[in-house]
Amino acid sequence: MNEMHPGSAPTGGPAPAALLAAFAAALADETRAAICMTLLEGRAWTAGELAKITSVAPSTISGHLTRLLDAGICVTERQGRHSYVRIADGATARLLDGLASYAIPDRDAAHAVPVVAAPDPLACARTCYDHFAGRLGMAVTDAMERRGLLRTEDVFELTEAGRAWCDETGISLAGEGRRRLASSCLDWTERRRHLGGLAGARLCARAKDEGWVVRPAGGGRALEVTGSGERAFADLLGLTPESWS
Repeated sequence: MNEMHPGSAPTGGPAPAALLAAFAAALADETRAAICMTLLEGRAWTAGELAKITSVAPSTISGHLTRLLDAGICVTERQGRHSYVRIADGATARLLDGLASYAIPDRDAAHAVPVVAAPDPLACARTCYDHFAGRLGMAVTDAMERRGLLRTEDVFELTEAGRAWCDETGISLAGEGRRRLASSCLDWTERRRHLGGLAGARLCARAKDEGWVVRPAGGGRALEVTGSGERAFADLLGLTPESWS
């Protein structure tokens, strides 16, 4: 029987060692490492914003992003007219975080980057199509994840506890064709994914019907959380006004 060299490919494809070397090479650049450190904050960024953060030209950042995309380290998401870059998935984020923790002495937090300013009150609370967005949307999403109601790694999914919570809360999940119960939507102010889908829409509709949120004078997509809304969000998800203000 022929012995296989540790770096050879078992089926004629790229050798495992070559694949590992290519992955490492994608990270072996200070600018690309800075991009990954920025994205580890959990937000998504445009190529132009990443160029400013890393202090390189837009034409240069494009080449670096192509390397990271080709290596499967990052992916792009479209939101409206803009394209955003984020870490590909939770497993990749954990790998990058582990590498950073190993390489950087006394590292105890992700690399801090500035948050792009957005006008209030839209940044505090608003609707994104038919569900919550802004800091309120993220607070609801994070609280549901903490309580085991929602899984947010890779694909958003309601847990069994989440379905039961919706039923107990009076949030109907029946009908509306083939729409997913839970889906993720990239928040353009928070640069993270918030809860969309049928559950997100029905929760938002319930909040509006009950007067937990109202439109401010002048209309638009902004929302204001009322006194009854503060009590409801506290009872249902343990949220305080500081969560979205």
